[in-house]
Amino acid sequence: MKYLIALMATCLLSCSSENVNPQPDPQQPTALYFPPNGSNTWEVSSLESLGWNALKAEELKTFLASNGTRAFIVLKDGKIVMEHYWGNNLTNTAPFDQTKLWYWASAGKTLSAFLTGKAQEEGFLNIQNKTSDYLGTGWTSLTTAQENQIKVVHQLTMTTGLQFQNVNLNCTSPNCLTFRANAGSQWYYHNAPYTLLRNVVESATNKTYQQYTQEKLHQTIGMDGTWVQQAEGNVYYSTARSAARFGLMVLAKGKWNENTVMNDTNYFNQMVSTSQNLNQSYGYLWWLNGKNSVIYPGVTIPISGSLAPNAPSDLVAAMGKNGQFVGVVSSNNLVYVRFGEAPNDDLVPVLFHDQMWQKLKEVIGN
Repeated sequence: MKYLIALMATCLLSCSSENVNPQPDPQQPTALYFPPNGSNTWEVSSLESLGWNALKAEELKTFLASNGTRAFIVLKDGKIVMEHYWGNNLTNTAPFDQTKLWYWASAGKTLSAFLTGKAQEEGFLNIQNKTSDYLGTGWTSLTTAQENQIKVVHQLTMTTGLQFQNVNLNCTSPNCLTFRANAGSQWYYHNAPYTLLRNVVESATNKTYQQYTQEKLHQTIGMDGTWVQQAEGNVYYSTARSAARFGLMVLAKGKWNENTVMNDTNYFNQMVSTSQNLNQSYGYLWWLNGKNSVIYPGVTIPISGSLAPNAPSDLVAAMGKNGQFVGVVSSNNLVYVRFGEAPNDDLVPVLFHDQMWQKLKEVIGN
């Protein structure tokens, strides 16, 4: 019941908001610009050149600043239209700017989704294989028959069926991973099975997660981040511009300039589409807008309405604790990044995200 008020408000927004955004165009409407790797150069487009509303942009900046935002970037056609930084870093000793690293929280799950797909593309693993093929038997406290039901794809879709009541949801020890339902029959935002994707990829590729990320993302699209082990979780840190690079690669459907970063178009499309019949608004660790219902973290039942009623229906988003967002809108050739402090105490602040979009669409106009 912790998120009941937020969920009810979101439902009301979903039922009452009129979707004035365009339907997704199956073709890329405009050629994308890609910033060069190993350089701080990044082309910009002015608000005026795009016909965007500069006054509303100031109102958006005020809203973001008043809600603990540290970094905000909007790309149009790959070029920077808005880039702003506020406040100090966590140690309160230096201004926050484009050189500072920030944590992605659960938005980093989308990086794991990409890396898992890349490992499959390269023949290291198959997401339809059982997880114990890579972690060994006994990675849970389930019977062998129950454990063998859990596949890598269930880790990608939050459908492992593991117990989520009265347990530490971040604990990856076998004694914390007990049976509740058959794999594929329940959706719950359970961090531990996701966290173990790192072990799956490392076992399959025989490389550390950092090494594999370096090879498949940092070197190909110029990201500058790093994985940090915190308690029992894997937390990714990067600059906001690196997050924008990742979003731009996703906007380009797995390409970076003339290079193809992910060749497996089937996996890529599955990653950003409804992945199971329980939570329409969830892909492979990506949140999806424009669906009829959504199950939010911390609850088990679907709520009527879409993830972000004020956003375009084809939005796909990486979303994390305290409002870490990396969003991609193909119909508008748009990418945005919001890093910062918590606007409220929600596990994923979906209302804040939708309010941000309400103001952003006023900037963009028609």
